[in-house]
Amino acid sequence: MSKTLVSVWTDVRKRLEAAGVDSPVLDARLLLEAGAGVSRLDIVTDPRRAISDEQVHAVDVLTKRREAREPVSHILGRKHFWTLDLAVSANVLTPRPETEFVVEAGLQETLPADAPHRILDLGTGSGAIMLALLKERPNATGVAIDISEEALAVVRANAEQLGVAERLQAGQGNWAEHIDERFDLVVSNPPYIRTSDIDGLEPEVSRFEPRVALDGGADGLAAYRIIAAALPSLLKPGGAFALEVGAGQAESVKALAEEAGLATGEPRRDLSGIPRVVVGRAV
Repeated sequence: MSKTLVSVWTDVRKRLEAAGVDSPVLDARLLLEAGAGVSRLDIVTDPRRAISDEQVHAVDVLTKRREAREPVSHILGRKHFWTLDLAVSANVLTPRPETEFVVEAGLQETLPADAPHRILDLGTGSGAIMLALLKERPNATGVAIDISEEALAVVRANAEQLGVAERLQAGQGNWAEHIDERFDLVVSNPPYIRTSDIDGLEPEVSRFEPRVALDGGADGLAAYRIIAAALPSLLKPGGAFALEVGAGQAESVKALAEEAGLATGEPRRDLSGIPRVVVGRAV
């Protein structure tokens, strides 16, 4: 008996549920689309369409990877963020929805949309924050820094695909070392997980995401100490910054920024009400 789109979707969903995946319905659909080469519209409008043994096998191969808790973004090589469809890999942190609040804060804190301005993204990863800002601010240019050359290859590919490569300089560096320019906006989503907590995270994170993008040191604040100390020399007078933080870290990061002589505002909260983005300005 031949398999149909809906029967394969159901089978995959049940397998993912048994594996402890937290979004089995969505993930099953995405794997079915990718493996069988069909669209969401195909599944919705023609769910009883028969598919070939080759398509079933292709879906099975992807499903086995997800059962092992490999992130869907790694399996598909893509992740939606803001209004963008980004290429991702095992060399970069998968963009999270909460990081969109950094983009939102950056847009609100910067100059008017039609004004030219310069943006710096420290620890850019996939380039998600910087690329979203450049797409929203066509007169902006930016510098994206990451310690990983593999991550920078992902950034450059995304910039090309999104048509903003000419406005972006992506370079290898250890945070703000050797940067002698001042910017209108500095953004960052640095590693903020305490070292001792990483192994206890979900397998999708602890086993598959780059540790360098997760490990924030003994208290999770190591990167913020470096960034906060550098911000006064990175920002133009009145320039703004927006830093993503982990749950419970906002007040500590605010204090680091204030100790560096920066003015801070009320942290931006995510949809769960958690203070997620520390914002402020050079005095």
